[in-house]
Amino acid sequence: MRSLINICFVLLLVSCYDIKKPKKPDNLIAKDKMVNVIIDLSLFNSAKGINKRILEDKGINLEQYVYEQHDIDSLQFAESNNYYAHHIDDYEAIYKEVKDSLSQLKDKYTEIENKQKRIQQRRDSIRRAEIKDSIYRNKKGMKALTKDH
Repeated sequence: MRSLINICFVLLLVSCYDIKKPKKPDNLIAKDKMVNVIIDLSLFNSAKGINKRILEDKGINLEQYVYEQHDIDSLQFAESNNYYAHHIDDYEAIYKEVKDSLSQLKDKYTEIENKQKRIQQRRDSIRRAEIKDSIYRNKKGMKALTKDH
């Protein structure tokens, strides 16, 4: 029984060994362009997750939009993605750039959001000070009116 399991295991390993890598497509997307496409797809997939109903109601297909923006089609992207997936070093380099770019975008928008919060806090504190001042003036005016009568 044990030898049967060992034979099956060896056959499984041998059968999986001869995986053929895809040949380079004629219309392979360049690495830098592939980075930009994946960044856009990531951002749009995030947007689609948040505003899915709105996008569906308006008939917007974000993936198609990305393909049109980068002048590619879905087949070209799939073939290029498959090719790069079998060339691990290239694929890792692409995804490292994607990750770095998305991190930079996140940091940039976090900084903008924090700046807007500080501006809003300043406006709110000015508004509160104006309200307090107005209340103080009204009380002072009321005291002056009551003293006169």
